Amino acid sequence: MPTSTWNRHHILSLADFTPVEYDAVLQTAASFREVLSRRTKKVPTLQGQVVANLFFEPSTRTRSSFELAAKRLSADTLNFTSATSSMTKGETILDTAKTYLAMGCDIMVIRHTSAGVPNAVALEMDRLGERVSVLNAGDGQHEHPSQGLLDLFTICSLIDPLQPRLELLKDKKIAIVGDILHSRVARSNIWSLTASGAEVHLAAPPTLLPKLFAEYINDGEASGLDGRRKLFIHWHLEPALRDADFVMTLRLQKERMTAHLLPSLREYHQMFGITRSKLKWCKPNVKVLHPGPVNRGVEISSDLMDDPEFSLIQTQVTSGVAVRMALLYLIGSGKAV
Repeated sequence: MPTSTWNRHHILSLADFTPVEYDAVLQTAASFREVLSRRTKKVPTLQGQVVANLFFEPSTRTRSSFELAAKRLSADTLNFTSATSSMTKGETILDTAKTYLAMGCDIMVIRHTSAGVPNAVALEMDRLGERVSVLNAGDGQHEHPSQGLLDLFTICSLIDPLQPRLELLKDKKIAIVGDILHSRVARSNIWSLTASGAEVHLAAPPTLLPKLFAEYINDGEASGLDGRRKLFIHWHLEPALRDADFVMTLRLQKERMTAHLLPSLREYHQMFGITRSKLKWCKPNVKVLHPGPVNRGVEISSDLMDDPEFSLIQTQVTSGVAVRMALLYLIGSGKAV
């Protein structure tokens, strides 16, 4: 496992990830993908360690994937649900985290509706001088690092299954379509995909893709990269899809929309929904991704979603276990005594 170049204690954002770190994740995930193909899918790598999944927000794929990843690494797991916890009696998030710390937790995987919660817990653990690592499993409209990494792994593995690596995406055109304004997945994917040298095109209605979004990303130089990131925004779908190698469509996050941002779902699907006819603008061998959950017939047509010739959606779910095993291993392997 390529851990000699890994020094990161927490995984909170991809904004400052270096190409070396991306490749460490990709190579480690490829090793665990091979483990998952065996008859015995378990390794003793994190035996004796405790991984706590602290999910303050509903989740299916991410939570189940992290739990399975931890178990495949032989770690003990604790699963938290806010609705049945002492938070209903007034306990704070930091006090909840300290409770799990007192139980001997080594890694905390945290999802929350508010941006910055995983960072706050990580800072508190560091202040206390504890060796507990914090992994951001999605915080508000900030980031979703493990999703960005599993999407990167899915795409790179398609190009080179034996040696997925960042450089494979250089000069590839990747379109991200949908509710980019509210998407933490989009933000993490923008950091990871532009770090590879890919050309990333964002497409959405103006209400879901303000100009400042691209300006925010393009303002800073990327860590460890030569040149600026290649990021473009479009308020029409065709220029984003034209000659695209990959298309990622995103869910309309109606639960985060505080204003009437769309005329109707039907009109949105007509203008920005991904269908077979619209894929004709892309490269002939284009592949489609979606982080899930999917609103069928809104972001993507059902027939396209279920077509293995184009869709990588189920592959993303499978990749998630290997990538999250890699992340837990990379931040947890140094804790063994």
